[in-house]
Amino acid sequence: MRPLVPFSILLVCILCAGCASPYGKAAISPEFADWMLTLNGTSERNLTLAEVMALPSVEGNGYAVSTVGIRYGPYRCRGVDLQELASLVGGIPNGGSVWISAPDGYLWVFDDMQLRGEGFITFDENLKEIPSPALRVILMYEQDGHYLTYDEGGPLRIAIISDEPGIVTEGSAWVKWVHRIDVHGT
Repeated sequence: MRPLVPFSILLVCILCAGCASPYGKAAISPEFADWMLTLNGTSERNLTLAEVMALPSVEGNGYAVSTVGIRYGPYRCRGVDLQELASLVGGIPNGGSVWISAPDGYLWVFDDMQLRGEGFITFDENLKEIPSPALRVILMYEQDGHYLTYDEGGPLRIAIISDEPGIVTEGSAWVKWVHRIDVHGT
């Protein structure tokens, strides 16, 4: 007697079970189970990845270019606005800045003007400089409907987003593997 379902199909189904969340997107990688984000300002706070993802989220279009002209995107990005995160540790003072750090030592600094979405150089999809539309700097955890993988800079990375599609920003600011955010005064 021959089985109703070929063994190879059954094996694939068993192996794939549990690889997706009930929401239709891949589950967060187990390698991020212990990931912590440190926020430092007038106070200090540590947030788990789940706590970051429970904060109010924003969504927009993101597209970056490296210093050698490699384009990354366009993406649909979801995450938490940096101003929201900074408010958890006292907020960003006028003239202040936010320092974004990764475990590999990479550091990027956004001034208060950039955190309001101003002061960026932007390009169209042909890398021709254009006037900047309204932008937001977010701590992204989801790209094109799936959680970030380590290779994509996950679980948390910076993204600069716009409501308009096709707006390209400098990729150096898109810090990967963010684990610390420090708010500095003037």
